[in-house]
Amino acid sequence: MDTAVALIRAYLDAFNRGDRPAMLALLTDDVAHDVNQGGTEVGRDAFAAFMARMDRCYRERLGDIVVMADASGTRAAAEFTVHGEYLATDDGLPAACGQRYVLPAGTFYAIRDGRIARVTMHYNLPDWMEQVSAEA
Repeated sequence: MDTAVALIRAYLDAFNRGDRPAMLALLTDDVAHDVNQGGTEVGRDAFAAFMARMDRCYRERLGDIVVMADASGTRAAAEFTVHGEYLATDDGLPAACGQRYVLPAGTFYAIRDGRIARVTMHYNLPDWMEQVSAEA
């Protein structure tokens, strides 16, 4: 369990530093990424492309992070608050003009062989849309 918590904390710390290579190194080659209110993308390359899009459109920092893991160390979850800025318009979403947002979120993880094998993100998309639309 402690190893799983340390793995997830390292992943989230790398996210906050903007260190995408460090994040990617913690994923399995066949990582499954369940995109919030979207489909599943498979593979480290697909995850890297997703993060590149995110970095182009958003600047985010996670705060109030709490990480939990099951006794077997094969499943974990993190709850946090996303503090973000909407930098560039993302496909199908409202126009970006530097709107700031604060959003509670959570992520579920599967862990295999010391790496993250699944990332399932969850946040309230209508809440985010309301926040960025109110400031537009």
